[in-house]
Amino acid sequence: MTDISLTHITSMAALSIALSVAFAFLIHWALYWIAMRVLRARMDPVLLPAVFQPTRWLVVLLALGAGLAPLELGPRIESLWAIGSKMVFALLAGWLLLRIMRAVRTMIERAADISVEDNLKARRRHTRVRILYRIAQSIVAVLVIAMILMAIPGVRTIGVTLAASAGLVGLAVGAAAQPALKNLIAGIQMAFSEPIRLDDVVIVEGEWGRIEDITLTYVVVRIWDDRRMVVPVSYFLEKPFQNWTTKTSDLLGTVFLYVDPTADIEAIRAHFVAAVKANGRWDGRVAILQVTDHRADALELRGLLSARNAGIAFDLRCEVREAMLKFLRDEMPQALVRGRQKLETEEPFTRPEATRQFGAAG
Repeated sequence: MTDISLTHITSMAALSIALSVAFAFLIHWALYWIAMRVLRARMDPVLLPAVFQPTRWLVVLLALGAGLAPLELGPRIESLWAIGSKMVFALLAGWLLLRIMRAVRTMIERAADISVEDNLKARRRHTRVRILYRIAQSIVAVLVIAMILMAIPGVRTIGVTLAASAGLVGLAVGAAAQPALKNLIAGIQMAFSEPIRLDDVVIVEGEWGRIEDITLTYVVVRIWDDRRMVVPVSYFLEKPFQNWTTKTSDLLGTVFLYVDPTADIEAIRAHFVAAVKANGRWDGRVAILQVTDHRADALELRGLLSARNAGIAFDLRCEVREAMLKFLRDEMPQALVRGRQKLETEEPFTRPEATRQFGAAG
């Protein structure tokens, strides 16, 4: 009779679980279908697909709890179910929060187009949302782990036992994790002070590059030759560096020329300005040429020109420099730097002293 009752209870439990799961899938599909039809025009299409999987399994978990509640499963199984369901709920809730945060981040980054020419506001928004997203990820991970540990009675007891030595443990952990905590706090500070942003043009440790990625603890700088420099976040708050796009991406470039002191500076200046204005990379702001140094054998000419960003300014400088060298070589070769030396030769056989010496010897 006991075996029949146990088999009957097991069969009822299995049937209740199967019906609960099937009902949960059906309800979730129906609610998702309604949400897609009603909210498609009012909400960004990335949000609902992001929450589809987590919400489905949350509905399944809730349906299982409702289906197993009327059944007498025994104290051991009920205890395991109580602990396990809380742990699974914590994991699913954390998964749902992470998916929602990722969807919100995608929506914000999609609304702020970083590929346009004047992208300062977009880069600022991308930087802030990326740092805050990673901070939120860390907070959610800590909360999920805490909820899982709180669901296990034994871990609570161990935690109370370790509380007496929490002071020493905290000091040891704080000393060991000081660099990581320092960079973490610096990352939070950077999200609001914004000394750098994504896609900023910077010079770090003598290397020219762009900010490719910003995490809570380090920054990835993509150098001009496609190398990556990984720099701690605290570096940008403690050490000087150059940021060429802090306010705007507009930039002045320089072209240095060295010419003979007798060169016609006005003609060279006129050709320089014409070469800059004829180049499509020039933004129309600055095009001047000045004498910045006078040496014994040459004049130093510095040409200033402007462009929309650092990359265009570099190309503009190279092209204008090439055009000026071609002009000097083809049309003003006398303006090229020349070395001046005076050679004085003495003919020993024409000097009177030498003639007398050779005559006496003969």
